[in-house]
Amino acid sequence: MSLRPQLLYALTLLGYFGIMVLLPVWIGWFKPPGLLIPPVAIALLALPLFFALRGMLHARRYTVAWSLFLSLLYFTHGIIEAWSEPVARWGAITEVILATCWLTGGIAWIRATSPRRHPPA
Repeated sequence: MSLRPQLLYALTLLGYFGIMVLLPVWIGWFKPPGLLIPPVAIALLALPLFFALRGMLHARRYTVAWSLFLSLLYFTHGIIEAWSEPVARWGAITEVILATCWLTGGIAWIRATSPRRHPPA
């Protein structure tokens, strides 16, 4: 892999693992949810991330591709929280930024590593 795909993959992982770290810190520590106890809220939001963990770590294109649908879930969650909760706005904006890194980095990485773009010699 050349330098550009490595940087794009790093951007993808930054967004993915950033959200994985942000959720427990944000929900469990700084802004506990009103209706759910924090461990339940963290489990509901963080559990989908673990379905893609192995494939993300092994740079599997198929896993990265379908995980981008998950990034849209966290992007939407961040937008809704930023709009509705002024107290939690910093965490929500951080979530939106990380989800955007994950989405754009993943799309660009998949395109950069496409077998069709690099025909065999």
